[in-house]
Amino acid sequence: MDYLDLAPVARMTGAVRLPGSKSISNRTLLLAALARGTTEVAGLLDAEDVQLMLDALRTLGVRVEQQQDSRVFLVHGAGGAFSVQRARLFLGNAGTAFRPLTAALALSGGEYELHGTARMHERPIGDLVDALRSLGAGIRYLGAEGFPPLAIDRGGRAIGGKVSIGGEVSSQFVSALLMALPLRGGAITVDVTGELISKPYVEMTLKLMERFGVAVERENWRRFRLAETGGYLSAGSIAVEGDASSASYFLAAGAIGGGPVRVEGVGRDSIQGDVGFADTLAAMGATVERGTDWIEVRGARPLRAIDADFNRMPDAAMTAAISALFAIGTSTLRNIGSWRVKETDRIAAMAAELNKLGAEVRAGPDWLSVTPPARWRSATIETYDDHRMAMCFSLASLGGVPVRINDPECVRKTFPDYFAVFRSLAR
Repeated sequence: MDYLDLAPVARMTGAVRLPGSKSISNRTLLLAALARGTTEVAGLLDAEDVQLMLDALRTLGVRVEQQQDSRVFLVHGAGGAFSVQRARLFLGNAGTAFRPLTAALALSGGEYELHGTARMHERPIGDLVDALRSLGAGIRYLGAEGFPPLAIDRGGRAIGGKVSIGGEVSSQFVSALLMALPLRGGAITVDVTGELISKPYVEMTLKLMERFGVAVERENWRRFRLAETGGYLSAGSIAVEGDASSASYFLAAGAIGGGPVRVEGVGRDSIQGDVGFADTLAAMGATVERGTDWIEVRGARPLRAIDADFNRMPDAAMTAAISALFAIGTSTLRNIGSWRVKETDRIAAMAAELNKLGAEVRAGPDWLSVTPPARWRSATIETYDDHRMAMCFSLASLGGVPVRINDPECVRKTFPDYFAVFRSLAR
């Protein structure tokens, strides 16, 4: 499908059962694959990025069995040593697969090549590679210095008890390194240089590692300590939470479109930082209720403008930018520099597409300000092969104008039936 036309929507109401979290799905799969024993993983996300991780693990010799007609998988752990010691892996544009597998394979002693889409080859990985090289890993760039594709040579010698890694570009680098370090054995300290962004994603990583038997001591997000360990152990059975980033679109729909809209699969007990987006909507004037496994939002226009730091939830910040179209005054999103190295340069992309709708937009290296349209304009939205661009701009149909979404199938990355679910709530 080249494009999807969305008619103006007057109201949004209903309930949505969320697909599994991409971040939790891919972290859990890798940890289960590295563990000793068999782990049952329930609620795994059915989308492209997770399929790429599954394909890679199977290529590496990990036996993964899907239970009939379900999203329940049995992962038979490799006990820290992949049986296939030479492979070439295609990982698309899946950062949650590429970065952690780079670290795990670099410390596994085999020979591997990792490559992806053209955009993946534009996304930096130098901070992670530098840290792994300092541990003795043999890694070569097959293209531009500091970027994929990569060749991993036999290496991964256990050198030293300390390693440093930059935290300013992507928290995935820190998460990837932490998940891989138990493969090398002894105790080690990880120092983070610069300001660690997206801290809730690293906290998620630590909680999942603990489920697989490895505890990490943290000091103020600047230092992490891993004790000597025998590696990961099966978590037995683990359920994947609903995706909190995907929840943001429906929660915003409740705030903008009256509601109530309830999302099921995340709530008060979630380990995902993006559940904090509900607090953003509350600050904008929406009414928010929470249960242990659900969040419900209702609202009335106009919303209130905000000026907020979104370092802790950069994905949900995109939904905040769209929500700002329905507020009084100018909203400013700060500390979103990581948008520049996501699936596309999201600061540039959001500015361009919001302008099409009639908004006044200003952008800087790590911030974006949005003033609502004086008069809404119908627009054709480019999505830049970025699933979140497609999903968040669906909310523009609440502005009373028709909206065309180009390449709507890019949502297959994390939420293949997003538009069907969105339409089910539209009134």
